[in-house]
Amino acid sequence: MLWQLLRRNQIHGLGFRRQHSIGQFIVDFYCKKVKLVIEVDGPIHQYQAEEDAIRQRFLESLELKVMRFTNDSVLHNTDEVVKQIDPGL
Repeated sequence: MLWQLLRRNQIHGLGFRRQHSIGQFIVDFYCKKVKLVIEVDGPIHQYQAEEDAIRQRFLESLELKVMRFTNDSVLHNTDEVVKQIDPGL
């Protein structure tokens, strides 16, 4: 659902890539121009906090901004998610 809003440069004309490789990780969405990573976390992420923290530190070490949203937020509060992404740019 979020991809439908990010694709085709619909937010500030910025291009996002889906399932983009950065180092050994694959991020959900990435915009190179503003160095923004967007991750959508499903229920599994509640069991892998340590792995997520390692991933987060790595991405931030590359001076990337990482925004995380739950699947539930994306599905049920899409407008709010987009509002949060927009000021992040």
